[in-house]
This record gives sequence, C-alpha cells and structure tokens, in this order.
Amino acid sequence: MSKKSSVIYGVNPIKESLLADHPMSKLYLLQNRRDQTIDVVRKLALQREVRILPASREKLDQMAQTTKHQGMVAFLRATPVHTLQSILENAQGKTPFLFLLDGVEDPRNLGAIIRTVDAAGGDGVIIPARRATGLTATVAKTSAGALAHLPVVQVGNLSPVIDHLKKEGYWVVGLDVVGQTSYSDYDFTGPVAIVLGGEGKGIRKKVLERCDAVLSLPMRGQVQSLNVAVAVGIVAYEVIRQRSLKE
Repeated sequence: MSKKSSVIYGVNPIKESLLADHPMSKLYLLQNRRDQTIDVVRKLALQREVRILPASREKLDQMAQTTKHQGMVAFLRATPVHTLQSILENAQGKTPFLFLLDGVEDPRNLGAIIRTVDAAGGDGVIIPARRATGLTATVAKTSAGALAHLPVVQVGNLSPVIDHLKKEGYWVVGLDVVGQTSYSDYDFTGPVAIVLGGEGKGIRKKVLERCDAVLSLPMRGQVQSLNVAVAVGIVAYEVIRQRSLKE
C-alpha cells in the first residue's frame, strides 16, 4: 500500500479516528472552550499520546477551509491507502459487495455514501481519480467517521477495474434510469459490485456497456431520479434484506 496524510475536522470524524487508533499527529481544539464533547475527545487524544494544541476560531477555519469544524481539527500521520487488491483480499471468505461510483462530484454525497455503505456492512467504495470528488475533509466529516473504517479506493479508470472484478467472480450491475429490470428483482446474494453514476449524468456509456445487468429504481411520482446517496442506501439495504432471507 502507498501512504497518504490528511486533515480531518468535526466531532464524529475525529472521535472515530481516535477510536480506530489511526495515527494522529496533532489535534487543535478551540481555545477557552470546555464542554463534555471537547472533554471526551481530549481524553481519547491524551490516552493515545496525541499532541493537543489550542487554536483560535480563525485558525481552525483556515486549517479546515470551512467554518463547520465544530471547534476541532486534526492532522493524521501518513497512513496506508487502500488498493483494489487489498479490498479483494480482505473480502475473502465471505460474500462481498462493493460500490463503484462513476463521477460523483459532490463531496457531501460521497461522504453520505461512505457512511451508508459502512453501515450496511459493505466491503468498499471505488471512485475514479479524475472527474470526481476526492477524499476531502468535507467527505470525511459528512461520512460521520465512516471513512475511518470503510476502504475507499481511487483508481485511474473504472473499466479495467470492472474487468478485473469479473475475473475475480463478481457480478457487476449498474443502477441507472435506462435499466429495464427493477433492483428488487435482481439476485444480490452472490459477490456483487454495484455501479452508480454521478449527479445528473448517470453512468458513462463505456462503463455501462461493461455491466452484466442494468437495474433501475421504480419512480412512481413526478421526479425521474433520486439523489445518488439515497439510491445507494436503497440498494445497499436490499442486499442486506436478500442475504438475511437466505441465511
């Protein structure tokens, strides 16, 4: 694995990183603020020998590049970056399910997706390195700490990833408005990788053509599509539902 350092902010992302024993080099807390939330995070940081420093609100704003840091910003030491191979190796011995995102540009959507996939027990999320949001501090905060637990991989091109997953025994299914089969009619009980497109664009043609099946979510009202994070949640819990019935 390669290594990458990062900055995170907000109560849940920092607390979850500490609980997961991610190597944290510095923790900046809003100066002169004492409350139960701050004290809990401070105690966890002290137990892990993290250097704690006071900071003004202006400095926190600058480090987080947002005002929505909840009075704390942390810097993580270089940590292992997940790869496709590491996800596949970790999924051995069980029936895995992954999500591939073809061009999700809103970091809040990506953070919400990571949170949902982790909650559903998914094995990872794969995103392209270009024409999509990366793993920013906003993504970490919106994930509510899930980014500290769920493997997320950035790849140069989704197409060869799909080909590799098929060779590894995965079924690759797209979720798109052009799908003729309802998601609820598909059998998700085997190893599966689910592909969704970006906001307003859907899955690109060259990616869609590589899918073994293309599914859709029934739209009963006037709108023709759902937010991508909502769509991920619906399908992720359909996977859980089907597998629980099979057990």
